[in-house]
Amino acid sequence: MHPRSIPHWLLLFLMLGGFLAASCSPARQTAHPEARLIQEFRKWEGTPYRLGGGSRRGVDCSFFVQIIMRDAYGIDIPRTTREQMQFGRQVSPGSARLGDLVFFQTGRTTYHVGILMRDDFFMHASTTRGVTIDRLREPYWQQRMIQVRRVAGSG
Repeated sequence: MHPRSIPHWLLLFLMLGGFLAASCSPARQTAHPEARLIQEFRKWEGTPYRLGGGSRRGVDCSFFVQIIMRDAYGIDIPRTTREQMQFGRQVSPGSARLGDLVFFQTGRTTYHVGILMRDDFFMHASTTRGVTIDRLREPYWQQRMIQVRRVAGSG
């Protein structure tokens, strides 16, 4: 398996909850929020990381989050991670939910952002693996998480 690719079983598992929820809903014309996230993620999956990048040839974490929030939810958020850290409202990690933005301090003055999914997963543009999905429970991410922000209308 290519290190940049997400196992198909993982995407199916994440999507199953969204499809079940959408099929139980009386108004099925709008896809479940997680299904929209995954649909947008698939367009960018494996795109390499590039600092300042904003295309499928290379993308950084803040642009990836900005474009996914726009395309999945129709929400315009700022371009840079530092600006995104001020956008929306901060929520406790214990009340984090689908579509919230999660922020990490990865260096003395370096920050990283991703979008929360269901079951402790988040999508992001990894500096080493490109656009991917990881678990928040991984020690690397747990030790570096600094805040969660809710953007109105997401999730």
